[in-house]
Amino acid sequence: ERIYLDSDWGQIASSPTTNPEPLAGPDNLAYVIYTSGSTGRPKGVGITHRSAVSFLNWADEVFPEESRGGLLAATSVCFDLSVYELFLPLCFGGRAILVENILSLLGLGGKEEVSLINTVPSAARELSADGGLPLSAGTVNLAGEALSADLARRLYAALPGHRLYNLYGPTETTTYSTFTHVPSDVAATPSIGRPIANTQVYVLDRDGVPACTGVPGELYIGGVGLARGYLNRPGLTAEKFVPNPFAAEPGARMYRTGDRVRWRGDGELEFFGRIDHQVKVRGFRIELGEIESVLSSHPSVREAVVLARDEGAAGQLLVAYLVPAGGAGVSLSELRAFLQSKLPAYMTPNAFVTLDELPLTPNGKLDRKALPAPGAAAREASPQAEEARAPGEELVAGVWCQVLGLERVGREESFFELGGHSLLATQVVSRVRELFGVGIELRQLFMNPTVAGLARQVEAARRAGLGVPLTPITPARRDEELPLSFAQQRLWVLDKMVAGSPVYNIPSALRLKGPLSVGALGQALTEIVRRHESLRTTFPDVDGQPVQVFARPAPVPLPVTDLGAVAPEGRELEARRLAEAEARLPLDLSEGPLLRVSLLRLAEDDHVLLLTMHHIISDGWSMGVLMRELTALYEAFVEGRESPLPELTVQYADFAAWQRGWLSGGVLETQLQFWRKQLADAPLLELPTDKPRPPVQSYRGAHERLLLSAELTEAVRELGRREGATLFMTLLAAFKALLRFYTGQDDIVVGTPVANRGRESTEALIGFFANTLVLRTGLSDELSFSELLGRVREVVLDAHAYQDVPFEKLVEELQPERDTSRNPLAQVFCVLQQQPAPRLETGGVSVEVLEA
Repeated sequence: ERIYLDSDWGQIASSPTTNPEPLAGPDNLAYVIYTSGSTGRPKGVGITHRSAVSFLNWADEVFPEESRGGLLAATSVCFDLSVYELFLPLCFGGRAILVENILSLLGLGGKEEVSLINTVPSAARELSADGGLPLSAGTVNLAGEALSADLARRLYAALPGHRLYNLYGPTETTTYSTFTHVPSDVAATPSIGRPIANTQVYVLDRDGVPACTGVPGELYIGGVGLARGYLNRPGLTAEKFVPNPFAAEPGARMYRTGDRVRWRGDGELEFFGRIDHQVKVRGFRIELGEIESVLSSHPSVREAVVLARDEGAAGQLLVAYLVPAGGAGVSLSELRAFLQSKLPAYMTPNAFVTLDELPLTPNGKLDRKALPAPGAAAREASPQAEEARAPGEELVAGVWCQVLGLERVGREESFFELGGHSLLATQVVSRVRELFGVGIELRQLFMNPTVAGLARQVEAARRAGLGVPLTPITPARRDEELPLSFAQQRLWVLDKMVAGSPVYNIPSALRLKGPLSVGALGQALTEIVRRHESLRTTFPDVDGQPVQVFARPAPVPLPVTDLGAVAPEGRELEARRLAEAEARLPLDLSEGPLLRVSLLRLAEDDHVLLLTMHHIISDGWSMGVLMRELTALYEAFVEGRESPLPELTVQYADFAAWQRGWLSGGVLETQLQFWRKQLADAPLLELPTDKPRPPVQSYRGAHERLLLSAELTEAVRELGRREGATLFMTLLAAFKALLRFYTGQDDIVVGTPVANRGRESTEALIGFFANTLVLRTGLSDELSFSELLGRVREVVLDAHAYQDVPFEKLVEELQPERDTSRNPLAQVFCVLQQQPAPRLETGGVSVEVLEA
């Protein structure tokens, strides 16, 4: 790179070209700062003369003249902070003291001449700990990282009488955009303040509506300080620099920071971190910065960072990275107890990793990508945990370790406190069943959530002779016609009734940002279709009955639609229009294919992958399998490696054949007896409506979003814990109480979906396994909520014990009165989504599931 600087300070240009723009003109580039993008590709951010002049005029007004007598210039000229450090004293009178970097103060002579310091909190912490802060510094400006109240107090103690400012600003908005003076008696985390001169800030929700005071949203910045955009990156510029609907002047823009903030009552902004640092783990939205703040307040912790990492079958786990204070050791059990006393249980990290130092980028900011993956030891049980005593306990403990991704567990530790949840509990129960050959039910794990407790239940079942014949799923012969599963049979019939309908399409849109290899992506999709026979299956009609036909593996076509001809500001809208059109396009069960893929190219490093599958070959769990395999295969193929995935032992068609054989005779009759008794004379749910019910369902609906506060969510969880119920059970009880209020009925029937993957061999398959459970509960005015929750808990656990009966078989057996205006048996569903849309990176490309 070459640096261009003229004597009027008119232009600093960091550019790989040798021809800078003319110097004259307020809207010409004053400088271009190169920053690293998420893909590692540098982004040149162009700042104009007008923006730099406005910024320096503001700094001249805010920071007193005496602070410029020895303004420390410790930043590279290639970094935007150098505009403040060099040109504030040069333009308005003063002196710049040049040092190689801020930590050079530790050995700098003449430190008494330094009057003002700009740095990041982590460097300030180092300087204050090692006596590197010059006592002459009357002003200290901190930015670039979150500032804690503890560090602010430490700095005031080290530099009596100085003034401390907390500032905030992305590179795209001329160094700083907001600031605040931090008082010496600060008690809570300092805000990032108010906007600087000629700057406007907005806190908007996901729909672009201004958020109320106290409600978090994304920070947008407008005004004179806004950059012109990214050098030679029109697509990225259009994505990040969006039209400003709140500005009076035409053509005004604002920058999407991707940072999460909220307005405080005093008119200042409270910073929470990146939008993409807010994560959803087991259905809970978690602010990682909140956990980091509590961890950092522990006396044995100097610094802390928390990430959510995808750990395969165990799902997303919270991992805390710690730097001990003063070289002392950190007791992880003590930290866990400390966190649990201040935060909800679901915010306690599953793993703790101790580091000597946190990894930093060359600019002194945290390098999150350099944080190591936690080893199994980082998630192990408490050191005081008692080992398993008997062979049965050892086997059960082995299952827990496999499902939870732990190295070991104590015999008396709770499955749910170790990070387990209902989805993982189902896997534990299925594996224990297969391992011991006994009919353990999900309720028994909830009732006995320790290794020792569950092992006792297994032993009691074996002694009582309660083992059930769990015939393993084995490959079926392919030289004869194979039956459809019960669920597939019903969808095939429905498709015949409403031919050409997209109602049972499962559409997905994946945003792929980064240097995408279209060849490797097509290769990964082809390998997935080869692995999963269900994706090559069609269902033609032979004499009025469906049969399965399996196509031979073949390359998957991946058509690419280039949106380059669309104006940059309209590409996002066009991509969503095309995604919706793709989702509405029917799939032909007879001819196939039942998986359709295409790629939209918005820019060189921005694509949207559209995948549409018919429900007859897929379900929600399957989408998770597809995502995991797609990312693993793409990464391997980009690097020139072979597929890292093991071959599948069975296919979905094998499950369908097994289901037809196993779910018959005495096994089926035992299950049906439960449901006949449970659903005898089950009533319709008569919800009041403002319009007449149409004679035939239209499948046209709408949705309403309601966000529950963290406090309310934790209160609901705590209520469930006190009553021995899961979050789903607690919410279902509340929902049923609400339905009773609206309907006046004392007998409430609600449906809910289950994954229905009770055999370990089915967990890695793509196919239509999902089933519907019908949950019926009696209510009355005399019931307390605690009593209602107890009833709901029993109903849910009983239903899970008999979940093998397909919903289609229930309808066939119970013969409810059919009505084309309503669903049979259950007209309302209650669903707790425990698997959030993943956000991950593979092969240098970030992958995000788009909501539509």
